[in-house]
Amino acid sequence: MNNKIIIGCDHAGFLLKNKLIEYLKEKNYIINDIGCYNTDSIDYPIIAKQLCKKIISNEYEKGILICGTGIGMSIAANKIKNIRAVVCSDTTSAKFSRQHNNTNVLCLGQRIIGEYLAKDICDIWLNTEFQKDRHLRRVLMLENSTVN
Repeated sequence: MNNKIIIGCDHAGFLLKNKLIEYLKEKNYIINDIGCYNTDSIDYPIIAKQLCKKIISNEYEKGILICGTGIGMSIAANKIKNIRAVVCSDTTSAKFSRQHNNTNVLCLGQRIIGEYLAKDICDIWLNTEFQKDRHLRRVLMLENSTVN
């Protein structure tokens, strides 16, 4: 298990981000918190881009982005080549996004899910392995932009 995680949020995800950082540190994850650091308004695409650059440079395998709904962060993250971001508000989606899609960015919505569900989603997402077999071909299609 790679225990290095990069995490970021906008103002609408600040409180949940801090709770998840505390929780993940208790589970011995090494956390790089790239902000934001208060509830002052900030543009989420800036945080998403900063986090995704660290993933595509292979500094981190996985990252977590949090905003009000998770949607804005996921749209911004998925604009970046080789990022496969998923918005999750349930544990089943978290599991299958890793098993079938090899997602590397988890997006959560502070206004959508509670702290305890967010922790469960993170646990499942962080600990579920990609099942390569038939799914690898599809992920490679995404990376090579061969989807028509």
